Amino acid sequence: MVITYQVNARLEAHQMAELFRSSGIKRPVDDLNRLKKMIDSSNLIVSAWDGEKLVGIARALSDFSYCCYLSDLAVDKEYQNQGIGHELVSEIQKQIGEGSNVVLLAAPETMEYYPKIGFDKCNVAYIIPRKK
Repeated sequence: MVITYQVNARLEAHQMAELFRSSGIKRPVDDLNRLKKMIDSSNLIVSAWDGEKLVGIARALSDFSYCCYLSDLAVDKEYQNQGIGHELVSEIQKQIGEGSNVVLLAAPETMEYYPKIGFDKCNVAYIIPRKK
């Protein structure tokens, strides 16, 4: 198996929905219009592919100068623990440059994962939750 990585490759909402389902990440997988808007509104997406199959994604919003918000990091469960998530984040960092922070909001079950790939825990975040 050879995993290839692409920056801003063309993605379809149904591909992202299938990846989210297979990864276990909680996203609106049955709302393809919303997923399409998520794709279209992102300005940095790094994807991991096993041939034609999407097996990982890092979806971000960045100003490429100071800050990058990593909105999604998902890897198909069959491909986890092979360094794909780490490689996706590394490519995000390469794309945004050394002058930018990468920030994210982590689900409780992922709190132990992010320090393993270079993130520092930060206790100074706030959120206004979405209504739907």
